[in-house]
Amino acid sequence: MEFLDLPPMLGASGQIRLPGSKSISNRSLLLAALAEGSTRIRDLLASDDVDRMLEALSALGVKWTREAESGDFLVHGVGGPFPFKQATLFLGNAGTAFRPLTAALALSGGEYQLSGVARMHERPIGDLVDGLRQIGADVRYLGNDGFPPLHIMPATIAPGGIVRVRGDVSSQFLTALLMALPLTGVETTVEVVGELISKPYISITLDLMERFGVAVERDGWKRFTVPGGTRYQSPGTLYVEGDASSASYFLAAGAIGGGPVRVEGVGRDSIQGDIRFAEALEMLGARIEMGENWVEARAPESGRLRAFTLDLNHIPDAAMTLAVAALFADGPCRLNNIASWRVKETDRIAAMAIELRKVGATVEEGPDYLVVTPPERLTAAAIDTYDDHRMAMCFSLVSLGGCRVRINDPKCVGKTFPTYFEVFGSVTRPVPVIAIDGPSASGKGTVAARVAAALGFAFLDSGAMYRLVALAAMREGVALDDEMNLAALASALPARFDEGRIWLGNDDVSDAIRTEACSAGASRVATFAAVRVALLDRQRDFRLGPGLVADGRDMGSIVFPDARNKFFLTASVPARAERRYKQLMNKGMSANMESLLKDLEERDRRDATRSIAPLKQLPDATLLDTTNMSIDEAVAFVLERLTS
Repeated sequence: MEFLDLPPMLGASGQIRLPGSKSISNRSLLLAALAEGSTRIRDLLASDDVDRMLEALSALGVKWTREAESGDFLVHGVGGPFPFKQATLFLGNAGTAFRPLTAALALSGGEYQLSGVARMHERPIGDLVDGLRQIGADVRYLGNDGFPPLHIMPATIAPGGIVRVRGDVSSQFLTALLMALPLTGVETTVEVVGELISKPYISITLDLMERFGVAVERDGWKRFTVPGGTRYQSPGTLYVEGDASSASYFLAAGAIGGGPVRVEGVGRDSIQGDIRFAEALEMLGARIEMGENWVEARAPESGRLRAFTLDLNHIPDAAMTLAVAALFADGPCRLNNIASWRVKETDRIAAMAIELRKVGATVEEGPDYLVVTPPERLTAAAIDTYDDHRMAMCFSLVSLGGCRVRINDPKCVGKTFPTYFEVFGSVTRPVPVIAIDGPSASGKGTVAARVAAALGFAFLDSGAMYRLVALAAMREGVALDDEMNLAALASALPARFDEGRIWLGNDDVSDAIRTEACSAGASRVATFAAVRVALLDRQRDFRLGPGLVADGRDMGSIVFPDARNKFFLTASVPARAERRYKQLMNKGMSANMESLLKDLEERDRRDATRSIAPLKQLPDATLLDTTNMSIDEAVAFVLERLTS
């Protein structure tokens, strides 16, 4: 799909099982590959990044299998450096594969080429290469200095002593060095230059290395000593925790959309730093409960999140979720110490600022911070995702603000969570839509308005929308053949339907849109594709809580195809002609029954055979023949079906 439209949501509640952690999955695969013995890995994440690592391990001589029944992966370790001494690897945009593999390959004594997508070639790797060169590795740049793609040559490694690496750009550089150094068999100390960012990710690395038999001695966050004379040993079976970064979207959904939303697969005993996102939500007023292997979030007692100023260096990925959660806060929110966003899958600070502004926020962007001031009301928007999975997942939360949102390139979530939108849909409640269609004079408009009033729902008379465009054009002096200016009018049409009356801005135009001139104008403007597209979005804007009753053509097929309740009202031509005759007579207008019969038959024929959205009963619509029914009986039928 090129895009995915999410409807406005009424709230969120439910329970989900998290996919495996990307960080733990790729670290576990690499360590299992380098270890002595075979390792069974359970709950490995199914995603693009993990697929790139698995492909690379196969190309490097590591054998692995996936068991069909259990889904477990069995990795047969090579007990040291990779056995294949020549390989060309494509690693997509998987930083958790590219950086650690670079270090392990540099110490494997072979010739290798590593490349990725264009964005991967923009993500810095120079600090890691500099660290590897300090112990003799021969790593060359095939493009711009400091960036992939890379060419690794056989080299004489001189381990031991001290290796220095910067820690203020990406923690993955330190992770890569620590994981690779046991291959040398010599004690080596890594010193971090500058502030180490994303410390919790280093904790994951150290924890997993220890599970594979290599205990790194740590002196604060500045010095790390990898012991000599040790090899990685398989722990036998390794369980991959649920992804704590992915948990953030669902916990935020619970905090924004009422909740409770419970995520399983990660809890108070997690080794992932992003579990602290729950603490951040709690500081914003969300009600958080936590168990050994689950976390649950509800909205604050006040119903609205508190404004915040937070240092988010320790949870850089989950911090993105807070940037969108700021849209639901009671004041300006400041996210500090997030410079690492600049070198992720995209420049996330710049991307986040651009997209937040689209939905109405005021955003101040700095080198390592964002200030987000929420709007009074969110604006529907199409969100660009920059081939970044976290941008797509974060902005799904906008729909919980009663605002429709389009996610461009939704498949980018395949990097870590291919089924994200299906799972998000399982815990969210879309604003309900009741779509009512049928031929002219079948009673659909009156029934729809009465049903909306009975339920307290908004009402949309879609047929009136084209008449309103024509009326607005005539009032504004826009020619009825000026497609682009007509579309501009349609996209911002100040239409509303209130207590049986139709309004254009502050004017009651219920009678004005029924004039012959307006009817003729409506027929003309309806022929323009740009007008139809503009009105499509404008009609979708009527989908507001607690619900919408939409009357007219295309409502259940094109405008609101996800409407759970669809009705198709019909009646015999004579019955409809008689209704139209009485209607005209009551208005003091002349009418001829024979002419009305012919007009209705001709209109039915045109409606049923037109090329765009022909009139027909949808397969999932309930048929209601109103020939022998009163309006009260038809309304009662619809309401009964809705509650049964």
